Amino acid sequence: MSNFRWVICGLLFLATTVNYMDRQVLSLTWKDFIAPEFHWTDDDYGTITGWFSIFYAIANLFAGKFIDWMGTKKGYLIAIFVWSTGAVMHAGCGWVAMNIEGYDSVAQLGQLTGDAAVALATISVWLFLSCRMILALGEAGNFPAAIKVTAEYFPKKDRAFSTSIFNSGASVGALAAPATIPLLARAWGWEMAFIIIGVLGYVWMALWIWLYEKPHKSKYVNQAELNYIEQDTDIAEVQNKQEAKEDKTISFWQCFTFKQTWSFIVGKLMTDGVWWFFLFWAPAYFSDQYGYTSDSTMGIALIFTLYAIVTVLSIGGGYLPKYFVENRGMNPYLGRMRAMLIFAFFPLLGLFAQPLGAYSAWWPAVLIGLLGAGHQAWSANLFSTIGDMFPKSTIGTITGIGSMAGGLGSFAINKGSGKFFTWAAEQGDTFTFMGFEGKPAAYMIVFCICAVAYLIGWCIMKALVPKYKPVMVD
Repeated sequence: MSNFRWVICGLLFLATTVNYMDRQVLSLTWKDFIAPEFHWTDDDYGTITGWFSIFYAIANLFAGKFIDWMGTKKGYLIAIFVWSTGAVMHAGCGWVAMNIEGYDSVAQLGQLTGDAAVALATISVWLFLSCRMILALGEAGNFPAAIKVTAEYFPKKDRAFSTSIFNSGASVGALAAPATIPLLARAWGWEMAFIIIGVLGYVWMALWIWLYEKPHKSKYVNQAELNYIEQDTDIAEVQNKQEAKEDKTISFWQCFTFKQTWSFIVGKLMTDGVWWFFLFWAPAYFSDQYGYTSDSTMGIALIFTLYAIVTVLSIGGGYLPKYFVENRGMNPYLGRMRAMLIFAFFPLLGLFAQPLGAYSAWWPAVLIGLLGAGHQAWSANLFSTIGDMFPKSTIGTITGIGSMAGGLGSFAINKGSGKFFTWAAEQGDTFTFMGFEGKPAAYMIVFCICAVAYLIGWCIMKALVPKYKPVMVD
């Protein structure tokens, strides 16, 4: 039997890695490379990251239907072409801003002062926002396309394993980004960092065109492997017909009449923004508070360590509810909620990140890493509560609604933090909180909000749905 299905799985892994790296280029370059050139404040960066969250959430509502409509080969190609083009376009923002404002060279931009600097900052924010919108539009297609490909190339018993392999590309991307992007920016300029990482998507497209066909059309898949891939096709067809009879579709607006929907909305609204905040602001935090720029050896080591902790520890997120179900006799929903309560305590470690940071920057890196690991474990179980409560025909709709709520929460914390940090820096030592002054005080307040968000979210979810109660449709 040939094993070409694992080559396809490898392509999905590469796409997911590139997806995550393209998203990280801005957060790893803005503070130390882009902001001085365009005179950005934290508020400006907060505007860009906040609206990116909204764009990405909205695009997720339609990405799955687009992939189904176009098919996996064309749909995936279009998605990665769009996000790679959006990534590369970031590099041209300086040149476009220079021409709009009427300057002779990009080098002049960093020397502007007063109203000229404010005007440049404003136009550059809108230019980057346009590129981020294109990036978000394309990136939203990655996971729907990848999941669809695994369904084409793997029998049911292997899909969870193949999905875990390609999904690990997100973790690998998170680790590779801080180790490469700042160095590229330092060596060849921030523009080349966007271009080089963006071009990787075009390379992937060439591999996809060369290697991908549906299994029964692929010259690399022999009959033995095809039989293995399609081993449960007949059974699946019978099950799908039966499920079509049993699962009645719930309309979009009717979903909002169920407490179970609002429970999921609250879980996403309260916690998604925390993850996105640390994803977008961690490099700036270490630069602001400790002077470790994103391209310094120490800055790279801190961010790498943070995401290494997230990657390694979050793997256990799916095992704890399994233990509660198999060893403690709980139903899946109760076991999942018990696990989520435990994971909700992990973010409380964020309360100590700023105080212990007075001794070493390694403390915030480790504690934020543990917080992030808790979030990933929480998030995996939160998504699973949909399957516990809703019929299969409605899972996609509820997921989209929750993603929108998560996007709104992310917009609020990223945009709000940007404005808050800018204001706190202006106030200086006149603004204090728990012994911190100015911007460090603002970071402490935001860390406190992030720390308690999960426990508050869990309590509201538990109040809305205190025990296992699946949605029944007449």
